[in-house]
Amino acid sequence: MARWLLWSGGLALALAAAGFIAIQLSPWPEALFFRYLSDREAARMTRALEKHVPPGTAVQRNVVYDPGDADARLDLYYPTTVESADRLTAIIWIHGGGWISGSKEMVAGYARILAARGYVVAAIGYSLAPAKTYPTPVKQVNAALAFLARNAGRFHIDPARFVLAGDSAGSQIAAQLANIISVPEYSRTVGITPAIAREQLRGAILFCGAYDLSLIKLEGPFHSYLETVLWSYTGVKDFATDRRIAPASVIHYLTQDFPPAFISAGNDDPLLPQSTELADVLAAKGVPVDTLFFPQDHKPALPHEYQFDLDGEAGQLALVRVEAFLGRL
Repeated sequence: MARWLLWSGGLALALAAAGFIAIQLSPWPEALFFRYLSDREAARMTRALEKHVPPGTAVQRNVVYDPGDADARLDLYYPTTVESADRLTAIIWIHGGGWISGSKEMVAGYARILAARGYVVAAIGYSLAPAKTYPTPVKQVNAALAFLARNAGRFHIDPARFVLAGDSAGSQIAAQLANIISVPEYSRTVGITPAIAREQLRGAILFCGAYDLSLIKLEGPFHSYLETVLWSYTGVKDFATDRRIAPASVIHYLTQDFPPAFISAGNDDPLLPQSTELADVLAAKGVPVDTLFFPQDHKPALPHEYQFDLDGEAGQLALVRVEAFLGRL
């Protein structure tokens, strides 16, 4: 018995040591754990949205936007009342999930809600980290945009009226692509040729995103998650000192040519400072900015991705404000 206990104890220590080493050498173990937690919460959120989805929308699922990329799929939502000759504003929605989780299906309910109001909504699928790293998702969404522009008539899209939108990590990708389209020098810095001209991009809807990686505090209750997702997405453990990653902090490359933007985050969102800083910088450059922020003591406290909670007044208000913003573009 003593020998068995000694052996089993040694095995447990060896496994623990191996696990610790694995976590130090690769983001995969923690990334998979956080992916599980995030996807579980996303599924709960998706179920809660179902009762708010109105009738009158149709969907085309898993449309291939790049035949050479197994992850290059998108879902298209549009009103069933659309006529063959109709050309509608296209909202290109990029899902969140910390670049390591999530899916285009996660935003299906919200996409249907927007589509019912008279828009074509494309929910974009892209490769997740750590399997693929920055800037792969930005390139993929750009490819999706090119595909939709080429096939605008087929999908009832007005090719002169695109809106980039996203939540959380998707918001960061949307902001980067908006700036790639708007600023030729930035496009060259990132190494991505924009799929559409600036005049075709009418606006950006940005919820709860990260626009300045240097502002992210790698301490406190979220430090392990933040370290894991940033390591996973950038592919570099010491990402803060890697010059190749610098353009991901899009806030340092903005100009007055950025499209009109709607920016929002909850008062209890750890990424709130990212959104307020982005709004301030854009406004200072003369970009039309519409914001929805809340008092610090707002009750109930509004967490990350608050906008998808349409059972709450804040989420309902955000939807009203988004629709008003779209109506002005």
